[in-house]
Amino acid sequence: MGPRAVLVGVMGAGKTTVGVLLAEALGVPFRDTDTDIEATAGKPISDIFVQDGEEHFRALEREAVATALAGFGGVLALGGGAILAPENRAALRGHPVVYLEVDLSDAISRVGLGAGRPLLAINPRATLKHLLDQRRPLYEEVATVVVKTGGRTPEEVTAEVVRAL
Repeated sequence: MGPRAVLVGVMGAGKTTVGVLLAEALGVPFRDTDTDIEATAGKPISDIFVQDGEEHFRALEREAVATALAGFGGVLALGGGAILAPENRAALRGHPVVYLEVDLSDAISRVGLGAGRPLLAINPRATLKHLLDQRRPLYEEVATVVVKTGGRTPEEVTAEVVRAL
């Protein structure tokens, strides 16, 4: 058993919003690996980054992704950087992976100036552009479906994902 769909994309792509709607549409539960990580660590992701470092966060993330892919049958949203780990990209093979593609202006309007987003603490616009440029090929590598989210409502995006699955 594995997820009915795994959502990937940069922060602001709509993974959580669309994920909840998609789970509802498919009649399955929704799960977010970032929430799993916070539960395991007993603190918010921003605190993990500050107190324990990004490397520790990424180790927790690899564990959360592996656990969820192995035993969760609903809609799974991965953190924006989960695809950076080769182990995670390999583990995604054979799963229905939906890349929610977002352009820079939409991502910025959705994320704001990065409050609570440790990777956006300094120069959010430039950092988010760098993350988009760096991660886009990795999202495309793991995706079985690519859905553009720009200028669309979460409901429209969800409907396209349902059709594509």
